[in-house]
Amino acid sequence: MAIGFRELLKKIDQSVDNHDLVLTRVYIQENIDVLEENRHLLKGNARELFEFLYNQGQDGTKPLSRQEIITINSINSYASKFDLKGIKFCVKHNAPLMLRKDISHYLNADAKIILQGMGAI
Repeated sequence: MAIGFRELLKKIDQSVDNHDLVLTRVYIQENIDVLEENRHLLKGNARELFEFLYNQGQDGTKPLSRQEIITINSINSYASKFDLKGIKFCVKHNAPLMLRKDISHYLNADAKIILQGMGAI
């Protein structure tokens, strides 16, 4: 680990306080073994994020990549605007993403209804 443990805790807490969850996720994932033993030292929101990431790792669920997050945000945006053409394009070019079991957790209500109607999820 490049930084000390106390410094790591400070950086995690600061990034959570600044709502920089991407950076927080990176800190946690890179140091998950050390944090597992000392999770009680994390503040509330940081601890919750740690628990979520830790449980995902235990379940074997692979975290979403940056591109997958962008795709999901696009699908949610298209669904909110009821842009079926945009949704079909995203689904067509990202079929493996649609097959993930955890995809519905990231979709808004409009996207879930549309994609279920299309038979995509």
